[in-house]
Amino acid sequence: MKKFFAEFKKFIMRGNVIDMAVGVIVGSAFTAIVTALTQKIFMPLVNWLIAVITGGQGMEGAITMLSPVYTEGVLDLTKSIYIDWGAFITAILNFLIIAIILFIIVKTINNLREFGKPNYFGYTKEEYVKLRKEGNSRKQIKALAVKRDEEAAAKKAAEEAEAARKAAEPTATEKLLAEILETLKKDRG
Repeated sequence: MKKFFAEFKKFIMRGNVIDMAVGVIVGSAFTAIVTALTQKIFMPLVNWLIAVITGGQGMEGAITMLSPVYTEGVLDLTKSIYIDWGAFITAILNFLIIAIILFIIVKTINNLREFGKPNYFGYTKEEYVKLRKEGNSRKQIKALAVKRDEEAAAKKAAEEAEAARKAAEPTATEKLLAEILETLKKDRG
């Protein structure tokens, strides 16, 4: 049992687990904020907009009644069966807002991870230092790297084209068989 708890402690104290736990807690809090924004601000606006567009009065234009229930002559939404278009559109907005924010957060984190790393444009550090000592600016080195990459791509394409051309040429055996066939045709004809 002691070994089990030691392994569990080691597992919990790993950085990834703690980071994940913090992410889940912050994500839950953020989701609550976005849900409140969409439920309390956007949903009433969406419902009002739908009601205006459909020409309905109040909420009746924003919902599609499937089975209305009236209590004391007043529509009782808690007992009625209906489609609440505003709630559906609000859920879509909720998803889009969270997805956009998470995309921005992940993109920012990735940019921050790369921020401190030097960019040698595909050169080794020694090659980069040599180019800088020769008087090249970072912009010039980047242009050289682009030119180098384009030349490498062109060379590779030329090699592939040459290999395809050679593959299309008849082999020595095929040439010999063609000569034998020609000789046989001459002898017969």
